[in-house]
Amino acid sequence: MNTTKEKSMADLAGALKNEIRRLAKKEVKAETGATKQAVAQYRRDIATLKRQLREQEKKLAFLENRERQRLESREAGTEPSEGVRFSVRSVKAQRQRLGLSAADYARLVGVSPLTIYNWEKGKTRPRAEQLAALVAVRGIGKREAIARLELLEAAK
Repeated sequence: MNTTKEKSMADLAGALKNEIRRLAKKEVKAETGATKQAVAQYRRDIATLKRQLREQEKKLAFLENRERQRLESREAGTEPSEGVRFSVRSVKAQRQRLGLSAADYARLVGVSPLTIYNWEKGKTRPRAEQLAALVAVRGIGKREAIARLELLEAAK
């Protein structure tokens, strides 16, 4: 009779162990499920940020390359300032076309706001290097002018 009791006790102990194991797995799964979801979301967020970073780095490299080329062409003297005439009306019209204040236009050209005022009033004329800067600004649009101003601001 002892063997039957021992057998039923062993069965009961085994059933309890199995139930405890099952409940423990269930608890662990419930506790780690939220963490797994959070980790997956964080990985997606990190991947998105890495893509954005690569795009920004490409844009920055492109802009730096264009600015370097522009500066090199200016230093090499390939700016078409020879044969270009200065016109008071064209300075004012160019500034208004770009929608810039005299101060912003002056920063873009590399002179003081007072110089722009004097040019527009016909009191003074630009020197050769200033004329080259004016010619360089002639070919740009509003968006590029704003972008250049932002680059100048960021450089400060």
